[in-house]
Amino acid sequence: MPQSSSPREAISANTSVEHDAEPYWAGSYPPGVTWRLPLKPRSVTGLLAGAVAKYGPQPLVSFGDATFTYDDIDRLSDRAAAGLRRLGVGPGRQVGLYLPNTPVYPIMFFGALKLGARVVNMSPLDAPRELRHKIEDGEVSVLVTLALPPFADTALKLLAETDVTDLVMARRADALPGDGPLPWPGGDDPHIHDLQDLLACSDPITPVDVADPVNEVAVLQYTGGTTGVPKAAMLTHSNLVISTEMQNAWTMTGDEPILKVGDETMLLVLPLFHIYALSPCFLRSVDCGWHVVLHPRFDAATVLKDLVDRKVTIFPGVPTMYTALMGLPQFKTADLSCLRSCASGGAPLPVEVREAFERATGIPVLEGWGMTETSPAGTGSPMIEGYRAPRGSCGLPLPGLILEIVDLNDPLKLLPPGETGELCIRGPNVMKGYWKRPEATEDAFAGGRFHTGDVGYMDEKGYLFLVDRKKDMILSGGFNVYPRVIEEAIYEHPSVAEVIVIGVPDSYRGQAAKAFIKLKDGADELSLDALRDFLTDKIGRHELPAAVEYRDDLPKTPVGKLSKKELVAEERAKWAATQAAAEQRARA
Repeated sequence: MPQSSSPREAISANTSVEHDAEPYWAGSYPPGVTWRLPLKPRSVTGLLAGAVAKYGPQPLVSFGDATFTYDDIDRLSDRAAAGLRRLGVGPGRQVGLYLPNTPVYPIMFFGALKLGARVVNMSPLDAPRELRHKIEDGEVSVLVTLALPPFADTALKLLAETDVTDLVMARRADALPGDGPLPWPGGDDPHIHDLQDLLACSDPITPVDVADPVNEVAVLQYTGGTTGVPKAAMLTHSNLVISTEMQNAWTMTGDEPILKVGDETMLLVLPLFHIYALSPCFLRSVDCGWHVVLHPRFDAATVLKDLVDRKVTIFPGVPTMYTALMGLPQFKTADLSCLRSCASGGAPLPVEVREAFERATGIPVLEGWGMTETSPAGTGSPMIEGYRAPRGSCGLPLPGLILEIVDLNDPLKLLPPGETGELCIRGPNVMKGYWKRPEATEDAFAGGRFHTGDVGYMDEKGYLFLVDRKKDMILSGGFNVYPRVIEEAIYEHPSVAEVIVIGVPDSYRGQAAKAFIKLKDGADELSLDALRDFLTDKIGRHELPAAVEYRDDLPKTPVGKLSKKELVAEERAKWAATQAAAEQRARA
């Protein structure tokens, strides 16, 4: 199977920075945390084997009333591997996981990797066209899903319309034996298999030896769908494992580590098909001997109840989750005393949201930066009092990484601290390249560093401040306008629950900023003039929104972060219709 023909392949994920001089931000690290790490490339299956040897009888995954130990997941993934092998899965093959959060995911994930296959993650919220693209582009041969609507209906269509040879369906989301709540939808088609039949396979399994974890791809993780056809980041075994080690070095070393090996419970509602949940949350939990409470979807009341009842110590979320939790009447009286670590990722956390949660709970919400292509390690906020990141910062570069800022107009020109440009990164967690996209890989690694598309700056201590996405930047009357700056200012208004700012066509300025706002319950709408008056002392005149629209809900991605692409498409369609009508009137 082709992986990449890009000449930049050798300097991407596999670049070591161990010979670089210690960067200036290392002096800002908390006591006991060091930038130089003895990072050892390992396979994901080796990570699991090591965890099973240490924590075998301890709980790994809970889902509803079902709990699976480390030994259970290891044994069931062996059975899954044996069953998948009978379907022809082996080294160089791709297994697609079309699943919500369920124990089926880790069982099949580890089962596929034990055979030397690669996993292709798919979102249950993807449109059929997007799923077909991922299956065809990713050359998926076996697709795994639930025998429940809407998964089964969609998967059966994909089996008929694509080159998928076999479909595996689980009757129960908890992966336990027993009849499912609905009749078997697969009929007697020999290419459709009951997961329980695979798990009944007792053929002996010896996990494939991953001789070169630095270069062997474990996961094809699709990204980039907001601006074009999604492309897959090739994440190697080493990328994923080293990303977890960087996180551990950041939070579990030092004089007084807050998190402890074998002694934490994480509530994971972030979807496992997303890199944020997969690597720094789930795989890290496996490596550390933690217990993961899986939720299939985000429901604020259910999440809050489990945070209390299960004495959860770690909660990773996205900004909208914190907003929703604080909106619950019972939030003010909930006993969250067991929580030791809250984190936010996937999208910038508005300062007002973070500070409101911290005031209400006394628990710091740690923000970091990362992306699919970095597995997704990048920056982290120190957890120790006195070393907190400055207001608006997403933290310091994690150990073992080099972050650099380059000129927006000259990608080879490095900028000093304090100057704004495009963020670049080097390190062993960075992807191998884009699957079957040598030109995109070449462009992304210009100058020997990965160009993220994020715009920001690093201060003299090494703290990263993101301004916006390069592609989201608005060019208004010759000025560069960054939507995030406007969003942060709007969030300061007490009536605002959520906000998205995008650039819309403007006949005079070229583009102008438009704000889409969801108000808090009971709040009254502001006129555009009133909103602009509120913002006058917070942002520049060229940044003031030219339009505002209030909505009951704002679009979100599968992981719950606010999504701009739907609003951009709407505004483009409106503009095109307006222009067409104008042309028609002119002709008349």
